[in-house]
Amino acid sequence: MSDLAAAGPGLAPAGADPGSADGEVSPDGWRHLLGRALAGVPAGAPAPAVWRALGEAGVLRRLYRDGNALGPVVDPARLGDLLRTVDARGDNGATLSVLVQAASALPILGSGASGRSGRSGGAAAAPSPVAAARERVLAGSAQVALAATDEAAAGSDLSGLGTEVRFEDGGLVVHGGKRWVTNARSAEFLLVLARRRPGRHFTDFSWVLVPTGTAGVTVRPAATGLLANAATGHIALDSVRLPADHLVGANGRGMAVFARHMSTERLAGAQWAVALTARVLADTRARLRGRTVDGEPLWHNAVVRRDFAECLVRVAQLRALCEDLAGTAAKGQNLSAGALLKSAVGLTADAVLARCAQLQGADGFAAGGAQTVRAEAAVLGIGGGVTELMLDSVADQSEQLLAEWRT
Repeated sequence: MSDLAAAGPGLAPAGADPGSADGEVSPDGWRHLLGRALAGVPAGAPAPAVWRALGEAGVLRRLYRDGNALGPVVDPARLGDLLRTVDARGDNGATLSVLVQAASALPILGSGASGRSGRSGGAAAAPSPVAAARERVLAGSAQVALAATDEAAAGSDLSGLGTEVRFEDGGLVVHGGKRWVTNARSAEFLLVLARRRPGRHFTDFSWVLVPTGTAGVTVRPAATGLLANAATGHIALDSVRLPADHLVGANGRGMAVFARHMSTERLAGAQWAVALTARVLADTRARLRGRTVDGEPLWHNAVVRRDFAECLVRVAQLRALCEDLAGTAAKGQNLSAGALLKSAVGLTADAVLARCAQLQGADGFAAGGAQTVRAEAAVLGIGGGVTELMLDSVADQSEQLLAEWRT
């Protein structure tokens, strides 16, 4: 473990820039730490290598400032810096892999990681399996996949999921299937959202920690060529038996914990959308300045400049919304914040990336070009809630929002 990781969350090691009187690293020190952590990771490296480097450098431990009964609370500024640094590598699959773990899976795992397995004779109590798994994930030596989307229901209908968990013979039995799970083919642990009893009430669901090597767990690749480094897969859970201490958090609090951290994932998606669109816009501008028509760079064409400027305005608006709502979204205290952010991403990212792909012309169809980036970025308007449903949620909150904006 690095000196920084050993120092623990919120503490700087000897010789580090403390940044403030309480030992917190400064914003510049944090960004330097991120750059140093990934400096030795080759371009195109598997996502687990990126995650391992972040863990070994102590980045993951320092991502969360405090917490409550429903799990740790991420530092939104540090989360944004993390996603921007990973996105700069140009591998959307790896960025998605990091985003889901950092913004959702790790906080949910943290909601049930305080327990211990008990004592044996005079020996000190060992960490519970959930706490031990979280430590491995924070250290970067393991990955965790968030297995929520169910094969028995549409992704937007989580309360209709068919995967079940039941208590039997003093342990747990998990049965069902999950689909389109990021990190499914690379993770050592699965966080499975399962039904504990019939019904659609939010207390009818729980989280279960399932090691991927457990008998009855089968993972197969998702049939897609996009986001290859996200290791997306489908999971079959055939009467998987686990000890009772693999339940994550209190029984029946699965949806409450998920809802608490969903707005953080939506903030992360918006932060990534800003980083990704800015990266593609910079590449597009460079291409427009380098290509000429009748001796004049395309960048000087009035129509091209107007369209590009519209894209800049859209991204600037999304960035401002991120900054305005970051605090409330990260704390999970304002449901409208997550819905607004997710809706704004859906309305912004594809429009900007589509225009960039068009402006790049034939170059946009090159391997890994703007057309591919646009297709991969479509996950921002689908994963975690499709744009249309998010807009419906925003409409439901219109009275509250309008009242706030008039004060």
